[in-house]
Amino acid sequence: MCPQFDSGRYHLEIPEGHPFGILCFEENPYLYSSTGYSFLKSFSMPEDIVIRVLLLPLSLLYGLVVGFRNLLYRSGVLRSVRFDILVISVGNLAVGGTGKSPHIEYLVRWLDQYINVAVLSRGYGRNTVGFRAVSTIDSAAEVGDEPLQFKRKFPGIAVNVSESRALGVPEVIKRNPDTHCVLLDDAFQHLAVTPLMHIMLTEYNRLFTRDWLMPSGRLREWRSGYRRADIIVVTKCPPDLSVDQRRKIIREIDPYPRQRVYFSRYSYGQPYDMLRPDIRRPLDLDTDVLLLSAIANTDYMLQYMGGVCRSVHTAEYADHHFFKEDDMNDILKRYQRMDSRNKIVVTTEKDATRLEAFSDFFFSNGIPVFVLPVQVVFCDNDEEVFQQDIRHLLEDFKV
Repeated sequence: MCPQFDSGRYHLEIPEGHPFGILCFEENPYLYSSTGYSFLKSFSMPEDIVIRVLLLPLSLLYGLVVGFRNLLYRSGVLRSVRFDILVISVGNLAVGGTGKSPHIEYLVRWLDQYINVAVLSRGYGRNTVGFRAVSTIDSAAEVGDEPLQFKRKFPGIAVNVSESRALGVPEVIKRNPDTHCVLLDDAFQHLAVTPLMHIMLTEYNRLFTRDWLMPSGRLREWRSGYRRADIIVVTKCPPDLSVDQRRKIIREIDPYPRQRVYFSRYSYGQPYDMLRPDIRRPLDLDTDVLLLSAIANTDYMLQYMGGVCRSVHTAEYADHHFFKEDDMNDILKRYQRMDSRNKIVVTTEKDATRLEAFSDFFFSNGIPVFVLPVQVVFCDNDEEVFQQDIRHLLEDFKV
């Protein structure tokens, strides 16, 4: 069973396809075995540096393995397939928390006005294998939380899951022959497919340029991997991002002439009732919130909610955590401990796909659960130029 924490300042993460988990305190990750768990106290900054240094040999070993794999693809020993259809990859160098899902949704929402779009994801955490077309009546356990979220928000879009994108893309086209574009979710390290465009995300407060390789950091591969990106989006930016801040970050990233750097932030909508989506409730300074989440990083959301609610309590779990009965009892206790007449539980759209299995529990215990919707907003005039880049890709693409 995954551990549970009272504080929102640390959480557990298990990177996809990686034998180690990462325990994050504040901004600092620490290694623990995914087959066994041992508690580590939060360290001060000098101790954090010591831990990172101690983990460096493992990071170097990991980096050598990843670097050798990438070299095999670059040298042609391992083959990467390119398709005669527009394929756009959205991913990152780090594990979790950069905002892939909202950016995929942004692309679907915009591109669907002009062309037929399909989404292909791995379906992390699902209990099924192989290729599977996602249905709105599926469960998160069957298809993964993010693909289910995509399908329910865009029921007319073909959303699919497959461990192998190289095998998945042809299957998407076979089942949906009118597809013009396939969006690959979290496929920046999936070198078996060469997309027409790589969109790489990096978080404003956790730039890849300041990060370390796992397990001493959060990077899935060496920083130099950013060279594969065609577009780099700095996500979760503050709403008052200045020109000077933009320039400093661009200088730090040091993009190649062919690469463009854009900046985006989140815009949160009015929460809706998980059991009755037609019911909405605004957050205000008279509301006390229990934030229930199992995502990689809640800092940005906590900062937002801290400014619009009277108080925010947290119940945080591992990223993609599938909730159990014990978790529900823990959440009930946390909710009951809140001394307030105007209290609600708020969760994310991704978490809601896994919490819906306990709808009866929330209803019978009188726990109002509201879902906080989020959309990507580009900073300044970036949206116009970003869309222009994609349009040029569409116009220039030839089979």
